[in-house]
Amino acid sequence: MAILGLGLMGGSLALALRGQVREVRAADPDPAVIELARQRGIVERLSADPSDVLPGTDIVVLAAPVQAILELIEGLPRLHPGSPVVLDLGSTKTQVCQAMEALPDRFDPVGGHPMCGKETAGVGSAEAELFQGATFALSALGRTSARGRQAAEQIARTIGAIPLWIDPETHDRQVAATSHVPYLLANALALATPLDAARLVGPGFRSTSRLAASYAPMMLDVLASNRENVLQALGRFRAELDIIEHTLAQNDRAALGEALSRSAERHGELVFGREH
Repeated sequence: MAILGLGLMGGSLALALRGQVREVRAADPDPAVIELARQRGIVERLSADPSDVLPGTDIVVLAAPVQAILELIEGLPRLHPGSPVVLDLGSTKTQVCQAMEALPDRFDPVGGHPMCGKETAGVGSAEAELFQGATFALSALGRTSARGRQAAEQIARTIGAIPLWIDPETHDRQVAATSHVPYLLANALALATPLDAARLVGPGFRSTSRLAASYAPMMLDVLASNRENVLQALGRFRAELDIIEHTLAQNDRAALGEALSRSAERHGELVFGREH
């Protein structure tokens, strides 16, 4: 297996698969990342140049930011002479899957997105347990073979994740609500909070604003590739916030209490009632 990109996801995948595959290779353009990965012994073969690690591999994992994944897909035909399964780990799927459709027939592409992570990026934060119990969204293309499906599912299960097959458009619409808007709300909360309130910051603020510490350049890629879905999800959020604000402004305790009760019930359904 060759993993292109050794950030949090790529590094964690390499650690989770250590000893589970014949050989794990990796490439990353950042010399500091290469050095840290070498110190940690994350993979068997390491290079800044993908062409050094791709030939002879059966599976290629694209574990870079979305824009970088699109560029890697474009370069794959000249870098890999074989017929590998190609699995990406990008946070959005529609653009990536469309790009993978254009790969030569000898490639077997599958879209993927593990629903896990941290606000701290980079290979230094990588850990083998990152994927344990997480949903691993998988998107089959019209050309994806049974071999590609089986390989993607096997990777997900081997690292302790739960595979979920979902079409790219549905994935992007739903993660706009569950991942991308929460990131923006955490940013807004951090910006709206006065600095002199820092001495009263407690676990509620820390947990609610945690995502604001995420790596901004990566999130810019994510938001740009899912802009329309994010805007629609923001509109739904704003409508609900307007209702809460109105009931509070009117001092309507009954209406406010009803809204809070409904949200508690919905939270339970979303977080504890999900089906894999």
